[in-house]
Amino acid sequence: MQETFAQEEQLDNQAESTSGKFTLPNGVQDFLLEMAGVYKFIARFFKDVFRPPYEFKEVLNQCYIIGYKTLPLIIFTGYIGGIVFTRQSRPSLESFGAVSWLPSLVGVGIIRSLGPLIAGLIGAGKIASNIGAELGSMKVTEQIDAMEVSGTNPFTYLVITRVLACMFMIPLLVIFTDTLAMLGGFTSIYFNEGTSFTLYWAEAFSVLKMEDIFASTLKSLLFGFAIGIIGCYKGFTSKKGTVGVGKAANSAVVLSMFMIFVIDLITLQIMTFVRTLIYTV
Repeated sequence: MQETFAQEEQLDNQAESTSGKFTLPNGVQDFLLEMAGVYKFIARFFKDVFRPPYEFKEVLNQCYIIGYKTLPLIIFTGYIGGIVFTRQSRPSLESFGAVSWLPSLVGVGIIRSLGPLIAGLIGAGKIASNIGAELGSMKVTEQIDAMEVSGTNPFTYLVITRVLACMFMIPLLVIFTDTLAMLGGFTSIYFNEGTSFTLYWAEAFSVLKMEDIFASTLKSLLFGFAIGIIGCYKGFTSKKGTVGVGKAANSAVVLSMFMIFVIDLITLQIMTFVRTLIYTV
């Protein structure tokens, strides 16, 4: 009898689950569908990136647009970010009587984290929104459909070229950001401690190791890929006219910034594990 009741209860539970009472909330379903769409978009990118035709000219054009339009912002934010980071770090070191370690702290902090993060966030705000708005406008005005009719592969010409350009240019922008932020740090230290230019750079690079440069380069490549692929995905899936274009640009920025922090956290954990392996073996 007990087994009969248990079977009936199990059948009731199955009936309730199939009747829709335990379905996921709409927000969760929309998020999972969005992630599935992004996954398919990324899979198509890796499937088509090595297939001809190769649009080298358009890649160079996008590299010029991304670098030219983003560089002024990088110059100002990198320099100011270096000054702010140095000024905020000084009181903590002063309390321990270790102000002489400030150049080393600035070098490690900027190369490992601050420089790539500034370039990534500026890129997400500037590049991802431009790509999302541009491709979204082309989508709602049916220019992408017209490219397919005319025999041009819009995914190769519009998506692959922009993603590759982001992957090429973001690492270069990170180098600019690191350099300007280091100069900002030197400016702050020079006017407070009078440290010479040569001594500052020597101390800043004395604590940096090859894995720090590798981690910064890997992180900037992933930042570039995330910015490019999310901007293109949002533009390609844009709907509902001009309102949809605005939403595509806005969501491209939000999702790109979110992914930059996620990538930053993942690479930090990976490099911490790698450093543990290197220095314990």
